[in-house]
Amino acid sequence: MSRTPSADGKRAEALAADYLQVRGLRLMERNYSCRLGEIDLILADGPVLVFVEVRLRRAPGYGGAAESITAAKRLRILMAARHYLAGKPERPCRFDVVLLDELAAERIEWIRNAFGE
Repeated sequence: MSRTPSADGKRAEALAADYLQVRGLRLMERNYSCRLGEIDLILADGPVLVFVEVRLRRAPGYGGAAESITAAKRLRILMAARHYLAGKPERPCRFDVVLLDELAAERIEWIRNAFGE
């Protein structure tokens, strides 16, 4: 179930990590993977642990980056986050999404608490 990001995927994740760090978040881990799923970036926003999904979509025929995050994908991210948190001290968490339609920092869309109610 684990995947290795493509060269463009790696660049998109690096762009997203840089973007979020400039905005005060602290990078904790990249490409956390377990048998349940994978999380692109894990950062700290003060006391809050932030699990980030990075999506790059340049082919509009397949829908935009936001449309590529299906319910099944969200579930895999949630399960991987639970796995990551197992045995760690309890702390507040949120799930953010960084969307890119091209590899350019000025084209980043950051959605905080993307999976929240």
